[in-house]
Amino acid sequence: MTQDNRKPLDTPEANGWHWQTNILHPDAQVPAGFAAMPVPVARASTVIFPDLAAMRSLDWRNDSQWRYGLHATPTSMELMRRLAALEGGKHCLLFPSGLAAISNVYFGLVKSGDDVLIPDNAYGPNREHGDWLAESFGITVRYYDPMIGDGIGALIQPNTRVIWIEAPGSVTMEVPDVPAIARVARERGVLTAIDNTYSAGLAFRPFDHGVDISVQALTKYQSGGSDVLMGAAVTVDDDVHHRLKQARMRMGVGVSVDDCSLVLRSLPNMQLRFEAHDRAAMTLATWLGTRHEIAAVLHPAFEDCPGHAHFRRDFTGAGGLFSVVFDERYTPAQIDAFIEGLRLFKIGFSWGGAHSLVVPYRVPSMRTATPWPHQGALVRFYVGLEDVRDLQADIEASLTAHLGA
Repeated sequence: MTQDNRKPLDTPEANGWHWQTNILHPDAQVPAGFAAMPVPVARASTVIFPDLAAMRSLDWRNDSQWRYGLHATPTSMELMRRLAALEGGKHCLLFPSGLAAISNVYFGLVKSGDDVLIPDNAYGPNREHGDWLAESFGITVRYYDPMIGDGIGALIQPNTRVIWIEAPGSVTMEVPDVPAIARVARERGVLTAIDNTYSAGLAFRPFDHGVDISVQALTKYQSGGSDVLMGAAVTVDDDVHHRLKQARMRMGVGVSVDDCSLVLRSLPNMQLRFEAHDRAAMTLATWLGTRHEIAAVLHPAFEDCPGHAHFRRDFTGAGGLFSVVFDERYTPAQIDAFIEGLRLFKIGFSWGGAHSLVVPYRVPSMRTATPWPHQGALVRFYVGLEDVRDLQADIEASLTAHLGA
């Protein structure tokens, strides 16, 4: 009969602790000499301090100190470092979504009695947030012509604190004169914040043009997989960063480090994907411009797109997003039928992934400061990574089936 030499689980180990305690307090360390390409995933809520002096010396302004998993771990800090470097910034904060990053700018920089300027082509939820602030928080919110350029100076009031910019507008695609707006704002002591999601920080570097804050939805190209929700706010000024960081802490905002690892995994190939989206979108947009069903193609790289000169001067690419305006003879029901007749273009909002998307918009109802010059329906396309020949055939088949030959 074989003798059983196994120790009972309640027998102390060599260090004097029992099995359950050793499971909770392992002497686990990464072996010296181990290295790998992926960024390690450091999950934590509680952060351990070596002693009370270290805990009591914490300064929330010091980004190099570990305080609590909600604020940062090595994984999320590495993503913030890379995103700041991508846009030419100094600091970065992460948020659960792009809209959360926009909200944090408001709550960090604006109070009751202040004034905010938002472009008329802004991302819809940003407008809704502005309206909410005006209705419930005693903040004045005004909408301006995105093509105003240095004329923005006439709108700045003594209580104006933030001027939002969107370049280009994510639906109507106007490209504002960002340097002119930023220059006038800085001369008047007003902060500028740009929604830079369209360019992913690859095709437009806002801090080179005088902008103070760059907000992005990392849900888009940075993720690339249509499976992560995250946002970022990048800054260069220490005081602005601290004001945003304090608001983020007070609202208890944090992100999953597992999601951070997914974004970190996608960053190395983001430029290749962005350029592929750009090439395919240009091909489709150029072809759609020849179709009799289309009254206008709204693509910043096209000469007749408002602000094209600014695009040529300031941008290095366009990515996969553009809009078209259909001839006004087509009814809303026909446009809906065309969209629902597409097989490869799926109906959905959050672009930036590998799959092509399409969404209709009622633009006149979205604008309050500037008239919309087109009468036909606007449809926004996001061009994914499918073969562009198949995407063109998909559009052509639905145009023929639902709008006539």
